[in-house]
Amino acid sequence: MFGNTKNDQKNKTNGIITTASSTSSNSLVQGTNVEGTIQADKDIRIDGTLKGTLTCKGKVIIGPTGYISGDITCENAVIEGRFEGVLIVGDVLHVKETAKIEGDVSTQKLVVQPGSIFNVKCKMGPQNATTRKLNMEEEEVIELSTLGKSKAAMS
Repeated sequence: MFGNTKNDQKNKTNGIITTASSTSSNSLVQGTNVEGTIQADKDIRIDGTLKGTLTCKGKVIIGPTGYISGDITCENAVIEGRFEGVLIVGDVLHVKETAKIEGDVSTQKLVVQPGSIFNVKCKMGPQNATTRKLNMEEEEVIELSTLGKSKAAMS
């Protein structure tokens, strides 16, 4: 644009504009509602509503206004909003003080901040492709519930 056609030609191939940034991420903004399946190779931030399945090779962030009802499989997650369903995190799950989570969670590492609502069946430890599917009746489960303070009980 504005006389720099040399750079425009480098980034344009068959009418598709490509970006060179490897730090790009996806976003579902507040007021947007999606039903179905989302697959993301990069990080994704949800500030709207998703009812369905989200598979992400990077980090999933559910912002303070975000809501997901369904299944999430990702490498890392930060939850500030609401989640209901099955959450499978390959590495670290951060549950912020504004979060409300209900369902089944599987993660390697867990950080739960005081003030969050964390009513889940939770399995912690290393995950592999065959154990990523949760079968909460057959596995050792930790039930955590936080409403201002953390409380853990083995079932």
